[in-house]
Amino acid sequence: MPKVDVILVRNVAGLGAESDQVKVAAGYARNYLVPQGYASPVTQSNKRHLEALKQRRAEREAREIASMKELGAMLSKLSLDIAVKTSEDNSRMYGSVTATSVVDELKSKFDITLDKHKIEIAKPIRSLGEHEVTVKLHPEVVISLKIVVKSSNPVVSTNASAQ
Repeated sequence: MPKVDVILVRNVAGLGAESDQVKVAAGYARNYLVPQGYASPVTQSNKRHLEALKQRRAEREAREIASMKELGAMLSKLSLDIAVKTSEDNSRMYGSVTATSVVDELKSKFDITLDKHKIEIAKPIRSLGEHEVTVKLHPEVVISLKIVVKSSNPVVSTNASAQ
């Protein structure tokens, strides 16, 4: 099957990033990549355009890294409180804290939107107290986020029962 070289104009999952020159099947390039605007054929004029694409990609990646480092610095200073349901005496926690619940709490309390796949929890959090989770904002920006898991049950005072 013949292969052709194309220059990717946009990121294509499983194939490459913007400004990459890749070799693909001729039919895939002719029927999908070029008509959809994901790639252009390799020609002399397109090779000159390739340099502009590389420059634009480098600038965009530099902006992304800078913004992720800024977000990472802010997140590493935070302590996220998560309230969970527990038994009456707070000895047993119902369920566990997941990446989805961490993302939801960040969104509701601090208005920070993250993808749940960026949060890595080594083992499910099934106990009250302080825990650390890893947040991979970017391949070059990995931070640790402190989570405090608390019971949502009201604290029962022993003085109230004595009366």
